Amino acid sequence: MLKPTGQLVSTTDGYDLVITRKLPIAVEHAWDYVTESQFTERWIGPWDGIGSVGETIKLYLGFEEGKPGFKVEILECHAPEHFRVKTLDEHLPWDLSIELTESNEHAELRFTMHDANPSIIGEIGPGWEYYLDQLCAVIDGDPVPDFDDYFPALRSYYEDQRVE
Repeated sequence: MLKPTGQLVSTTDGYDLVITRKLPIAVEHAWDYVTESQFTERWIGPWDGIGSVGETIKLYLGFEEGKPGFKVEILECHAPEHFRVKTLDEHLPWDLSIELTESNEHAELRFTMHDANPSIIGEIGPGWEYYLDQLCAVIDGDPVPDFDDYFPALRSYYEDQRVE
């Protein structure tokens, strides 16, 4: 049985979706897995463009049907600890960040979807759990998970956190 870690956290601006993972590698190596296209293509998808603050890249969701591409603006980058991006899509204007911290020679990853919409968290949360578990599987050298194990199975876990 999958054990989701995502939490819908109240903020001054609304709600954030926060998901954590412990990675069995140093922060510097984890940074490569979340920022370098040759690594991201193994768990979420490749990207192209100039990877600098203020620039826009195109991220291709390599595990989605049709492998759609989205423009993504890089808002913040403080290697190897933090980056924040925003998708430039009218239907998916997501504000996302990843923070990496060192803990006993392992990297602690904190993924945040800022200003998450509680009314659709049951649709979104399982997908982020899936992608982050894919990241873990790639790092561990394990087979990647099957999305069908995440959705709709984890939908109620997230819907139970909604604030009406």
